[in-house]
Amino acid sequence: MFEALSERLEGVLKKLKGRGLLREEDIVSALKEIKIALLEADVNFKVVKDFTEKVRVKAIGKEVIESITPGQQVVKIVHDELCRLMGGGHSKINLSPNPPTVLMFVGIHGSGKTTSAAKLAKRFKKDGRRPMLVALDTARPAAIEQLTTLGTQIDVPVYATNPGDSPVKIGLDAVKQAHAQGRDVMILDTAGRLHIDEQLMNELDDIKREVNPKEILLVADAMTGQDAVNIAKSFNERLGIDGIILTKMEGDARGGAALSMISVTGKPIKFIGVGEKIDSLEPFHPDRMASRILGMGDVVTLVEKAQDTVDINEAAQLQKKLSEDKFTFDDLKNQLNQIRKMGPLENILAMIPGLGKQLKGHSVDDRALIKIDAIINSMTKQERTNYAIINASRKRRIALGSGTTVPDVNRLIKQYIGMKKMMKTFRRSGKFKLGNFLNSG
Repeated sequence: MFEALSERLEGVLKKLKGRGLLREEDIVSALKEIKIALLEADVNFKVVKDFTEKVRVKAIGKEVIESITPGQQVVKIVHDELCRLMGGGHSKINLSPNPPTVLMFVGIHGSGKTTSAAKLAKRFKKDGRRPMLVALDTARPAAIEQLTTLGTQIDVPVYATNPGDSPVKIGLDAVKQAHAQGRDVMILDTAGRLHIDEQLMNELDDIKREVNPKEILLVADAMTGQDAVNIAKSFNERLGIDGIILTKMEGDARGGAALSMISVTGKPIKFIGVGEKIDSLEPFHPDRMASRILGMGDVVTLVEKAQDTVDINEAAQLQKKLSEDKFTFDDLKNQLNQIRKMGPLENILAMIPGLGKQLKGHSVDDRALIKIDAIINSMTKQERTNYAIINASRKRRIALGSGTTVPDVNRLIKQYIGMKKMMKTFRRSGKFKLGNFLNSG
């Protein structure tokens, strides 16, 4: 996400950081390039104008120009203004003091409402809540079927009735059902259209008036750029939305929608969809996103993902094995599987400061992890424990059984030996503490 914009901004700011002395004309020239980069990223013109003016006023101050590191100061100003532009801080869902909390999802057809509803329900369930999904798209039986399938997948009940019932009646009946079952969160999946029309808005008005949701969340497709911003503005003016869920962020190289929506609507982006998997919905943190855009990585999100994925008991056992030099291919396989659970490898590596920049122009293939998994699965128990017994004939058998080649097997063994040597070095220095990573953040 933001790949094109990030590359342009990094280039501009790198020039500034490389200067020992900054003049006002240097900053003005850099801001012209930043303005062009933002406009090419499909950011709203008024938003760009306001952003660059705020940066200019702060950057040409005496304390910046005459500071020891003026370039670094300007980078910080750009970072802080990007944070402000995207809302300043993370905006959470407002839960009702008297359950159930009713959340109403709105948006045009194809924006990802149904999938996002299931993703959010899964997050609530993970946090110990008892969510329920409600199918209000009575015009499309396929939408009800999709929501029911997703509900089954995440083990969350879906309230749906005959297509002939009105959305308002279904919503009111669902509230009664939620009370009866002790459900504390209800997510209403409303109907969408190919475009905003009066019939759709009237229907949503009726649901809002009668069912009285705690929050109305607009689901918008980030890849539609300014169209998404205009849709958000229209829904907000008519319904008064409380927040935005921006989907398909992983495919949005420009980022215009994310950078324009809050300024244009005055409403926060609460979550972003970063993939097709049911758990690929992340809270939106403006400060972390600003760091990603400027190529600074996002270590906090990386640590959170690791904490969500890594079992503490398993981590303690792994650390013990490492300290006793008993790290096997089985342990390697388990660690790779945990990494795969954290999401696409390219996204994970991009969160590490400096590494995302180095990976530009190089594709990171998740299938490499699948290949390693297949090679290890093709080994015998003894081979996984003691790599030294893997001779030429064993390598041929392992390659044949895993659908790979002998060079692939050799490469994995070489990498494994390298890892063991590196871990031994860390052990001797006393720097290797897995708990330090898991308990950070």
